[in-house]
Amino acid sequence: MRYILITIASLALSLSSAVAQDVKNIIFLIGDGMGLASVSMMQLENRYAPTIFDQAENIALQKTYSANNRITDSAASGTALATGFKTNNTYLGTTADESVVESIMELAKGQGMATGVVVTTYLQHATPAAFYAHIPNRHEYLTITEQLIGSSLDVAIGGGMAYFKELYGEGIAERLATEGFKMATSLDEVKQTKDSDRVIALLGDYEVNNNAGAYLGNATQEALRILNNKSSNEGFVLMVEGSLIDGCGHGNNAEAQQVEMMGFMGAIEVAVEFAKQNPGTLVVVTGDHETGGLSLVSCDSDFCLSEQGVEYRWTTNGHSGTMIPIYLYGAGAERINGIMENSELGATLKAIIKR
Repeated sequence: MRYILITIASLALSLSSAVAQDVKNIIFLIGDGMGLASVSMMQLENRYAPTIFDQAENIALQKTYSANNRITDSAASGTALATGFKTNNTYLGTTADESVVESIMELAKGQGMATGVVVTTYLQHATPAAFYAHIPNRHEYLTITEQLIGSSLDVAIGGGMAYFKELYGEGIAERLATEGFKMATSLDEVKQTKDSDRVIALLGDYEVNNNAGAYLGNATQEALRILNNKSSNEGFVLMVEGSLIDGCGHGNNAEAQQVEMMGFMGAIEVAVEFAKQNPGTLVVVTGDHETGGLSLVSCDSDFCLSEQGVEYRWTTNGHSGTMIPIYLYGAGAERINGIMENSELGATLKAIIKR
């Protein structure tokens, strides 16, 4: 009898744990160009005191190659992460044969969930566009702008005003209003929006600005407020990109990348705190690819020294083909494991929210 009671109690606990792990919200944070070396650099700079990366409840790895190249660009990797399908470099939201594929945002919206993107670059850039656009050329920014306006997103915060000006001149707010969006040009204006509003915040002609400091964390906080209130009981999906980490890698500038990484880490901290306060939230942190071939090497080969110094060395001005870490926090963190394709990660996240 005692064994039966213990078994029943164990089953009840298992069922309770399974229910506790149901995922209502996904916050998907992508460090553009962020590889393991970038994370390691921040740990070293923090003198190995715990960073937000060290707080991950689970860790996996993803392979980033595209359908037509062993080294991906941000469009192909963004599409894999957003849709669960690999594609050619420069393609957004389509397979290599240009067939349109559904993004996690479109899937979520079809299920009554709220959706949004927050970036430090322009909203028409490859990674954010992969979550709402469908076009085989990532550089057709005007067409992508039109697809953004026609998308199902509820919140979009970033740069990209220049492309709106080119299309609509002084009539941007009016054009956005026709699709149900309220236009904002500052985070203060975003803070003043009603929870019922759909918002496109254009905070710069192109990038929001370099070394934006607390911007990304603050913008993430506002997006979470709007989406959480808008979603009611249905939940939401938010993608947040630390966009300018990539440019620092292309420029082989370790000091600048540290600043951008700090801003991105601030956004992760906001997301993880939200997950702690809101059960049912899964936080996924990864990169789309690594940029610059960054390595952390000793300054001296004499390892008998108490300290031989560390240098940050770069091997390319382009992207590299290294695997990228995935850090997981909150509900469902245990459901993503091992070494996987970037498309497998995207497909898994879609499967997690599919009802």
